[in-house]
Amino acid sequence: MVDRVSAFITIGGKLSSQQLPEFLDLIAQEDLSLEWDGKPFEVSQFVPGHPLCLMSHEVALGQFTQLEDFCFARGLPFRRWCDGCSSWMPQRAVFDGKGDVVYIDTDGGDRALLGRNTVTDLETFESIVAWFDAADFTVPALEIVPHPERNGHS
Repeated sequence: MVDRVSAFITIGGKLSSQQLPEFLDLIAQEDLSLEWDGKPFEVSQFVPGHPLCLMSHEVALGQFTQLEDFCFARGLPFRRWCDGCSSWMPQRAVFDGKGDVVYIDTDGGDRALLGRNTVTDLETFESIVAWFDAADFTVPALEIVPHPERNGHS
């Protein structure tokens, strides 16, 4: 049996209206909501000008694998946190819309933890501050943008 824990994900960036149905389907598959133990998310709950923060308990391996893959493939920034269990510590995944997803150990309150080896590798106080700045990435608002028309046709 796979470990299941509580997790949340905050998603931002520009999402094409053409990709919205697939995005909403992935959210529904995960049974995500805007609050713990809340009703399943519906598009009518979307608040323009803000990132979308969704959550659930009993998340397999603490990851929203298909939703995270969707965001990664489309350059949609996200920040996901999951609680720990006997197999792993609480963890944050950060994707700023480019590059790779960065995984950061956290405590149960989603505060980034910096280990001795990482401090040694970073060497300077400035590098340590930069590490925390990157770990505390603020997800931009999620914006649904019209699908671009081609040659005047949709």
